[in-house]
Amino acid sequence: MTASLSSASAASSTAAASSSLVLSPELGLASAPEASQREQLAAAARQFEAIFVRQMLAAARKTSFDENGVFSSQAVQTFREMQDERFAEIASQTGALGLATTIEAQLARYLPPESAAPTQAAPSPDTSTKDS
Repeated sequence: MTASLSSASAASSTAAASSSLVLSPELGLASAPEASQREQLAAAARQFEAIFVRQMLAAARKTSFDENGVFSSQAVQTFREMQDERFAEIASQTGALGLATTIEAQLARYLPPESAAPTQAAPSPDTSTKDS
């Protein structure tokens, strides 16, 4: 249980390093100042999808019919955990399951509308007349 939690937080840190959102038990949720709230939400949704898929695969692996067989060693179990972690990362990055997209769409409704970049006032037409 502790190994799966530490590997989940390590994978979260690895996935977060590539984006501007950092999710860790020690630091909480921190983001780079240049990331918009929508980008932060998208990154968090992808991370959640990866964790969810990893947990789902771990639960599926618990149903083993080969308790004392050839494929029941600690090495095979470790390999399967690593394989499941990588599969979960790939699935969340590619959007194969669509869970992150759905989560982002649902939670985006609660974000404040993003303000447009400040625009410069259009120059007023020249009202001066030339006196020749």
